[in-house]
Amino acid sequence: MTTSRKIPVVILNGFLGSGKTTLFRNLLSQSKKKDIPVCAIVNDMSELDVDGELLGITDLVEENKGILESIHSVVLSSQKGIQELDKAITRLLSSQDPELIIIETSGSCHPMPLVAYFKNHIQVKLTGVFVLVDSLMLAHDYNYGQDLVPQMQKNLVQNRRDTVNLLVEQILFCSHLLLTKADRINTDKLPDIASYIQEINPFSTVHSVHYGKLAIESLLELQEYDYFRIAQLVDELEPVLAAEEEGDRPYNLATRVIKDDRPFHPQRLWEICHQYLDKGIYRSKGFFWLASRDKYSLLWNQAAGSISLEIIGSWRSGIVEDEENGLSEMEIQLLKEMLAKEPGRFGDRHCDLTVIGDNTQVDRFTNALKTCFLTDEEIELWKDGYEFNDPWPKQLVKMTN
Repeated sequence: MTTSRKIPVVILNGFLGSGKTTLFRNLLSQSKKKDIPVCAIVNDMSELDVDGELLGITDLVEENKGILESIHSVVLSSQKGIQELDKAITRLLSSQDPELIIIETSGSCHPMPLVAYFKNHIQVKLTGVFVLVDSLMLAHDYNYGQDLVPQMQKNLVQNRRDTVNLLVEQILFCSHLLLTKADRINTDKLPDIASYIQEINPFSTVHSVHYGKLAIESLLELQEYDYFRIAQLVDELEPVLAAEEEGDRPYNLATRVIKDDRPFHPQRLWEICHQYLDKGIYRSKGFFWLASRDKYSLLWNQAAGSISLEIIGSWRSGIVEDEENGLSEMEIQLLKEMLAKEPGRFGDRHCDLTVIGDNTQVDRFTNALKTCFLTDEEIELWKDGYEFNDPWPKQLVKMTN
């Protein structure tokens, strides 16, 4: 669908696990409630496309799947990623007439190639680069932000580029900075974080956002992105980033995928996470099930040293096995026919996880996670109704649409 006006575009950028998908889901929910037509593009560097699946189950997208484009297995700031982004925007605007396009990048995405792409775009205009920064991560890893610039300077002296460079440069290019997870640190320290951040980019606004709550109307009031402000920064970084645009796994990042139909042993998973999860594992996410909670499909969500579990829904297998499911015989038969087509040993139950971390450390944690699946002997115990010790929180939050 062609239009003479340029559609505003807002980018949600930020390091791995900073809360971009939570904010994006909230904005899509507001879009539906307030009848503000939007289009969504989500980028996941993993082949599993976890973020795309999470956005896909929102009410808005389920009603109109044509508003969502998912780009995965590539970083959006790479040459291939930019090509895929261009195709996605073309497809969206050929069938939709949004007031706003929202783009969620992967955590490893550098904003500069995206800013350059939108600068002279004919159909859309970039109005906001929102960078989300994890307050808890800054507190633990960078002394509430105080050590961020010194570590960056140390990298410059050593001619080294790693995730510190990425984090600082994401902040440098942002028009708006959102501090997330502020409720999980000492509130007295929040002004310190804001102060250190503004030293890096004094031109950006800094706000604290709780649970992704940001009024979608505010995104419609933004002026076009200030390209002049970052012109000198672009000149300095262009030669450096030219090499990074060729690759899909910059900054020594590596991804690993775990696929298995077995459940995790809850106690062993708890112990492995406390023993093996360290600073080099930036992000792990995906869908799984526990032997102790075999009815529920769970979302695994780890960022830095923090892990949360959420209930996505119920497995069809769990519903069929529940004697009090409240379904008719016809409905149960239909579910059984669907389950008969599933390739796994446990019906539709399965574990699909992606782990992202430093390429020297990611295998250690990934291999440790694989030891948490039930053994053949434990599977037989599970079938016989054995109750596995489960130290995870008894009450889990159910994800809302």
